[in-house]
Amino acid sequence: MSDIEIRDDRTAGRLEAYAGDEVAGHIEYFVLETPRRALVPVHTIVEPAYEGQGIAGSLARELYGIAARESVVVAPLCPYVVKWAARHPEEAPAADPELLAAAKAWLVAHPGRF
Repeated sequence: MSDIEIRDDRTAGRLEAYAGDEVAGHIEYFVLETPRRALVPVHTIVEPAYEGQGIAGSLARELYGIAARESVVVAPLCPYVVKWAARHPEEAPAADPELLAAAKAWLVAHPGRF
């Protein structure tokens, strides 16, 4: 993977990987406020032309980096991020089951958001 820039569009709930002016992939997420603040990734998508280049992993790593810099946790619902976190426990602390349940409840309360 070369010349990829990752940008956080918090308003849109997207962490985006750019190759030049083109979006190569993104993680869709939301910010959970209760029972405590957490970043909740829901989907990871990599455009077909960029598959196999480590973009999804770079996005997951950056999401956990953002969470660490902001002193919040990640409560992953995205299957890819769950698997990535399991492979990188030194970078991705295990999610609190209470936060995961709250994140799932938030999704149910906001149908159509993702």
